[in-house]
Amino acid sequence: MISTSYMDMALEQARAAADRGEVPVGAVVVRDGVVLARAGNRTRELNDITAHAEILAIRQAAQQLGSERLIDADLYVTLEPCTMCAAAISFARLRRLYFGAEDEKGGAVVNGVCFFNQPTCHHSPEIYPDLASTDATRLLKDFFQGRR
Repeated sequence: MISTSYMDMALEQARAAADRGEVPVGAVVVRDGVVLARAGNRTRELNDITAHAEILAIRQAAQQLGSERLIDADLYVTLEPCTMCAAAISFARLRRLYFGAEDEKGGAVVNGVCFFNQPTCHHSPEIYPDLASTDATRLLKDFFQGRR
C-alpha cells in the first residue's frame, strides 16, 4: 500500500539533512504499518561516504529487528538510490522501494546501471518511482541553488 505519509516523513528527514548542510535525502523503513527507522544523509557529519539516508535507515531497521534481512519491509526515499544503496536494498531483501525524485546522474534504479534489472542482482523489490517527486525535486534544487 502506497502511503504519502511515509514519504512525508522521508521529506522531513531530508529537510533535517539540509539543515545540517547535508545533501537533502531522507529515508524511512516501514513494515506492517510500523516505522522501523528514519534517517537523513550524514556523510559530512560522520565523514563516512556510506552514510547515505538509505544505508542508515536499513542499518537501524536491521538492528531493531535483529536481522540483516528486512523481509516484508518497504523503503521510502526522497531520491532515486545510487548503486551502493540499490545493492543494500537488494541484500536486505526489502519488499518495495518508493522514491521521489529521479537522479539522472547518480541514480541506479530507473537511470544508470538499472541495478535491479541486472542478472547478478539477487533480489529485486517492487519499484514505485515519482512519489512526491515535485517536493523532493524542489528540496534538492533549492539546496543546490543556495550553494552556488
